[in-house]
Amino acid sequence: MKAPKTAFVCSECEYRSVKWMGRCPSCGAWNTMEETLLEPETPAKAASSAALGGANKPVLLDEYDMPDYMRFETGYRELDRVLGGGLVYGSVILLSGEPGIGKSTLLMQICNVLGQSKKVLYVSGEESCGQLKLRAGRLGVHSDKLYLLTETNMDAILARCGELRPDVLIIDSIQTVYTDRFTSAPGSITQVRECALACITKAKNEGLSVILVGHVNKEGGISGPKMLEHMVDAVFCFEGERRQSYRIIRAVKNRFGSTNEIGVFEMTDAGLMQVDNPSETLMSDRPRGVSGACAVCVMEGTRPLIAEVQALVTQTAFAVPRRTANGIDYNRMCLIIAVLEKRLGLKFYQNDVYLNVTGGLRLDEPSADLGIALALISGITDRILPDELIAFGEIGLAGECRAVSHFDYRVKEAARLGFKQILCPKKNEKKLTVKTDAELCGVSTLYDTLKLLNRQNKE
Repeated sequence: MKAPKTAFVCSECEYRSVKWMGRCPSCGAWNTMEETLLEPETPAKAASSAALGGANKPVLLDEYDMPDYMRFETGYRELDRVLGGGLVYGSVILLSGEPGIGKSTLLMQICNVLGQSKKVLYVSGEESCGQLKLRAGRLGVHSDKLYLLTETNMDAILARCGELRPDVLIIDSIQTVYTDRFTSAPGSITQVRECALACITKAKNEGLSVILVGHVNKEGGISGPKMLEHMVDAVFCFEGERRQSYRIIRAVKNRFGSTNEIGVFEMTDAGLMQVDNPSETLMSDRPRGVSGACAVCVMEGTRPLIAEVQALVTQTAFAVPRRTANGIDYNRMCLIIAVLEKRLGLKFYQNDVYLNVTGGLRLDEPSADLGIALALISGITDRILPDELIAFGEIGLAGECRAVSHFDYRVKEAARLGFKQILCPKKNEKKLTVKTDAELCGVSTLYDTLKLLNRQNKE
């Protein structure tokens, strides 16, 4: 009997090779070649594929009748914000996150709301019905339209789904299910791709909303082929530290909404609670009268979010000083430090620099540059910034302060939280269209910022 043929397939681009290679010659990714069992196309599989493809017929655009309700809300405003207004009929959503982050908890809480008016089928390949019942009891989930199924065979899941005809199908997780048409293990590239394709076909043909839970690998990416992210309609990442209470849902891909929105939750004993006012929550424990701390305002989609940047600058004991960034891109931090050294003459090369964003947030917007620079200046000079000061603006390599977008929204949010002094680019100061009691301090360069801080310290 001949041994089954195997090949090494890249999980990023699905390039095939007869031998293992550290780097994929097609896409250039490292350590993505995985051994996969090659199987010939069977007549039964070819027939089923042909029948599946022939189920749909072309329709004219002008004659297509749209459903009455394209979306329905999940009951959680923070999640609906990220979704773009709610779940879409016939959509397939991939939710990923580290183990223990709260994915199954969030889905069970969603089922409690959706189960009041929709028929929901919760399929678990990792837990028994008893474990799911215990979680539901702990979270207070009660619904007469929520059905539980512990199954890992994709064909059996689709058969039960055809009998029950639910409105929402949840599979936890896609890496645990398999199909009999392939002999490879669950979680392999072939099994994940084929099972996801079966779910997508079911959703598109019957208008079923599907939520797939995806595992993450040690690098933080979604396990399985990269094609999985292209196949689904939306990809959401559940972020946060398990040791911290705050969780953030961020859209990586969304065909039905913006990819800039985020949803903020807090993990409690009763489950995940949505945070309606993240800025006020994040700033509630802000220290007073400490150097190296500055408030910044960034835009997450249509929501202004205020966070605190903390910088600790200490004299180094090593030949090469340490640089650590948490919540801020490391290269961006090095760029701002280089600008401060060159333009203001501050000697960061003699000090270790530790930069942190409180609350577990990650600031990717350039508008946080001015606040980061102020925190670094305050940290190295040990000058305390006013507690009512907030700063936002982009910094260029020449030390100039560039204008930012959505300036009115940022000013209104800062004034609402009680900030009395707003340090901003001078171009934005001239274009303000809203009334505010806060004092606007427009600066053009970092020199103006340093002069302003020196004048306030003298006063």
